[in-house]
Amino acid sequence: MADGTHTKVLERYRSAVAALGDEAVPATRRSSDLEQATTALGDLAVAASAETNAQIFATLLEGAPDLVVRRFQAGTDRPAVLLYLDGLVTADDLAQTVVKPLTGCRIPADPGPGGLDGWISQTVLSAWHVTPGKTVRELLRALLEDAAVLMVDGAVRGLAVHAPKAEGRSIEEPKAEPVIRGPRDGFTETIGTNISLLRHRLRTPHLRIESLRIGRSSHTTVIIVHLQDVAAPAVVREVRSRLAAVEIDSLEDTGYLEELIEDNPYSLFPTIQNTERPDTVAAALSEGRVAVLADNSPFALIMPVSFWSFLQASEDYYERYPIATFLRALRFFFVFVALLGPALWIAVTSYHQEMLPTALLLTVAATREGIPFPAVVEALLMEIFFEALREAGVRLPRAVGQAVSIVGALVIGQAAVQAGIVSAPKVIVVAATGIASFTVPRFNMGITLRLLRFIMMLLAGTLGLFGLMLGMMALLYHLAALRSFGVPYLQPVAPFTLGDLTDVLVRAPRWLHDKRPDSLRVLRRRRQAGGLRPGPPGGSSGGRGP
Repeated sequence: MADGTHTKVLERYRSAVAALGDEAVPATRRSSDLEQATTALGDLAVAASAETNAQIFATLLEGAPDLVVRRFQAGTDRPAVLLYLDGLVTADDLAQTVVKPLTGCRIPADPGPGGLDGWISQTVLSAWHVTPGKTVRELLRALLEDAAVLMVDGAVRGLAVHAPKAEGRSIEEPKAEPVIRGPRDGFTETIGTNISLLRHRLRTPHLRIESLRIGRSSHTTVIIVHLQDVAAPAVVREVRSRLAAVEIDSLEDTGYLEELIEDNPYSLFPTIQNTERPDTVAAALSEGRVAVLADNSPFALIMPVSFWSFLQASEDYYERYPIATFLRALRFFFVFVALLGPALWIAVTSYHQEMLPTALLLTVAATREGIPFPAVVEALLMEIFFEALREAGVRLPRAVGQAVSIVGALVIGQAAVQAGIVSAPKVIVVAATGIASFTVPRFNMGITLRLLRFIMMLLAGTLGLFGLMLGMMALLYHLAALRSFGVPYLQPVAPFTLGDLTDVLVRAPRWLHDKRPDSLRVLRRRRQAGGLRPGPPGGSSGGRGP
């Protein structure tokens, strides 16, 4: 027989749902009534009648075509109901681990101190993961994730039987962060898989993983990962408090979180690093940083970070230090080319022609003869077309995207020169700048430099080198003022920390990386033993002997 309280609350919920279509009632009131009725229904304890519980869940998920309700007899005469969402759980496993054992068991008159639900979960069910739930909200949340809900007449609690369907994208190499030498695995959209990838790399009991739910509708699982014996407690608390303050209906990706927890949301520069590479996250955790991962997203967030972190590639740490240092120096040079290349060309050719050698000046003058636009307009037109081609190459199918972007650049550039719209040197400068922007390892930093390039071009076109210097001074001032979870963005360069410079402009030999960055204020600075520099057996180079 249906419980009276459950019936009243259920009718209140049905009335609130029916009132949603009543235009005579204000929309805010209709929404508020439904929210209150949903809360009251969720706070209800599990009814003694399994059929009443089944009606509650069927009403909450009314019209859901994937809701499966399986009624059967537990033992000989006790009604039971098993509910699950088709596609989220494995029905065959439920048949073998829940329905078959229950229909063949003999329920005792006195099930013991754990109650009927405790006796069933401990004695009858053969499923690995069974969680009791006292309220409708607890069981509904489990049902919407990866569990089936079992309710038996007379039980004071329902049982969530976790039997998730093993579906999802396989582990692949991240397409946005490829490497020549290094691990080839990447995060997926499954949070459990991502945690296991980190566990494989950091096999220590000090790896702490804190879980929370974000999203009133999505209830997305978000985890905070850090090394308890390394990471600064103040940074961990700050990350935890910022995430706890996030109130949002649906969380689709960690990109949502990045905008809601960063220090300066109005800055073009990213203050949180995102990556698909488990080795990058593991290395950051070992340094004392904190990572945040979310279910349904292959991108992890790393904080705090510095400006220099976005110019470092994974291969810098897998190749020998002379090669890594050369590639890093090359990358830094082309970062300046990507930011200032067109602006310098505009300033010199428009205002400071005396800086060019005579032969080059005559060549430039000859190529600009008949060009109808000033240098700054010419550069802006070419840069905008180049950015449009790059965006088209990304959005088109992969089989034709690269061909379209390359052929489009060649055709438009050649046609523009022949038509006398732009000069040939300008096409060369724009192409070199585009190539330089591809050397930036992180996409979010690369797009930032590309946006700032337009500002620098406008300053150079109006004030020449003086405007370019003003722009660089304003840029440096902004970078020096930025913080990433309280850590200065330009550290260890500003403020200057000599001991941390071994991994900024150069990549020092591995045996010199014996301490973690001082700017992170970690609990344990030393990360490797001293005297690890190798040398020949019996040599006097100061390295290890045999």
